[in-house]
Amino acid sequence: MSKFLSACLTVFVAAACSASGADGRDPQDAFSIEVIASFERPWALAFLPDGRMLVTEKPGALKLVSAAGAKVDIGGVPAVDYGGQGGLGDVALHPGFADNGLVYLSYAESGADGRRGAAVARARLDLDRALLADLEVIWRQVPKVTGRGHYGHRLLFDADGYLFISSGERQKFDPAQDMSQNLGKIIRLHDDGRAPADNPFAAQGGVAAQVWSLGQRNPLGLAFDAEGRLWEVEMGPAGGDELNLILPGKDYGYPTVSNGDHYSGKDIPDHHTRPEFEAPKLSWTPVISPGGMMIYSGASNPDWTGNAFVAGLSSQALLRIELTEESAREAERFAMGERIRAVVEGPEGAIYLLEDGDGGALKRLTPTLRPAAAASGTSTGR
Repeated sequence: MSKFLSACLTVFVAAACSASGADGRDPQDAFSIEVIASFERPWALAFLPDGRMLVTEKPGALKLVSAAGAKVDIGGVPAVDYGGQGGLGDVALHPGFADNGLVYLSYAESGADGRRGAAVARARLDLDRALLADLEVIWRQVPKVTGRGHYGHRLLFDADGYLFISSGERQKFDPAQDMSQNLGKIIRLHDDGRAPADNPFAAQGGVAAQVWSLGQRNPLGLAFDAEGRLWEVEMGPAGGDELNLILPGKDYGYPTVSNGDHYSGKDIPDHHTRPEFEAPKLSWTPVISPGGMMIYSGASNPDWTGNAFVAGLSSQALLRIELTEESAREAERFAMGERIRAVVEGPEGAIYLLEDGDGGALKRLTPTLRPAAAASGTSTGR
């Protein structure tokens, strides 16, 4: 019996195998919820210093959005290869945005012979003209391959100004262990795309010099905690979604190990069978299908300081995760009733969610400090 079926049978009475998103706490018990605007397949959002937001739509639009929900199209967005899981992806501001106006976008880029891959470009945002200027591509997945899945391409700057990129293995499995390719890896770059000399594989040159960690499948969430530790959440195969503490130079094992199985039912050895690989701090079977992640400052609810919040797609949930230096625990799950693509903390301490799909809403969740109910977790810490 596969690991996925075994886990589902274990919790069948609780109906935890359902992907309906029905399980979990009512979010209205913990938040005041406001719908700000709706979008065509939104994927990511980032806050500007003045409180307005940039929201990406997967078909290729970048929107400037006011706190009240008024939307303006930004021109100069690069052409995207839209289809499947691909299109316009993440958006991030340079740490020095207030001075240089630089914005970073990730997206699926077409290539020759029906091949494609993720790319990252940066440009100067002219707010007066609602335009991206001087756009340049600073990173690409190598090589471009067939298919339209597992781009990853989340973007995150650290406190020192380095750019981290999550690069999915593009549903090709083995590239996650191949250092001649930058697929299935976490990437660390200078803000202009150069590979830092102190990266763990810098001496190997080529795309290996970009690599911070390897053995990732489809990493869709990146966040730093207050101590500067990098956390990552990724989709597993049939079972085995993962929350990982990312350490430089470490191998997280995919596709050699996973707490899930191949979709065909073929077994993948569990993490505990190969201790030379880094194991996840938390894994989920049945899956949650993580879409994104942030770590909360505690501005509006001090009890949640340092907790991770994970957006759930198939689980249709917002998950609250308690983190320590070496462990993680699902503390609470809010049943949102829709697929959640992204989660971001706003400057005032509210939690902002983007729903997935056509007409996906941007919602502001303001914590109301009501007592928490017992957690309904279906996760397995490993």
